[in-house]
Amino acid sequence: MAQSSPISGVAERYAGSLFALALEAGSVEAVERDLGSFEQMLEGSADLQRLIKSPVFTGEDQAKAITAILAKAQIFGLAANFLRVVAQNRRLFVVEGMIKAYRRIAAEHRGEVAADVTSAHDLTPAQQTELKVALKSVAGKDVAISVTVDPSLLGGLVVKMGSRQIDTSLKTKLNSLKLALKEVG
Repeated sequence: MAQSSPISGVAERYAGSLFALALEAGSVEAVERDLGSFEQMLEGSADLQRLIKSPVFTGEDQAKAITAILAKAQIFGLAANFLRVVAQNRRLFVVEGMIKAYRRIAAEHRGEVAADVTSAHDLTPAQQTELKVALKSVAGKDVAISVTVDPSLLGGLVVKMGSRQIDTSLKTKLNSLKLALKEVG
């Protein structure tokens, strides 16, 4: 798979190294769960977003802050060590891509396809199961989904699976309608 940018290449290399270590330690699922917890914290905190994206903080500052955050969130072991190394190496600005890449690599290892799903609201477990079944019929294999919520979609879903994107969001439909009306008028 060709990389589209140097940043995605960094994310892939870090994620690949972490996966190799997790596989050797027998903790692929635990690391995936811990990275998911960190990702949720990241999505819910503007301060944490600033910490990882601001060039003002040194690697040492970021590592100290991440260590405190991980301890409070009770994220330990390989995932915590990985995030501290990423901070020390001043690569936190790519951590979201690393988490997605790790999730994709782990899914491939399990014989699954990874799909990123963006929804206008939280999906119930039953909705997630139904979505996995529908995506399995398209992909031909089990699908591991990662769901994020974006209320600006108004309704519907955006599903990214490999190079495919399925956009059934109300926002996109309204924008298409607006564009069509402009062309007519």
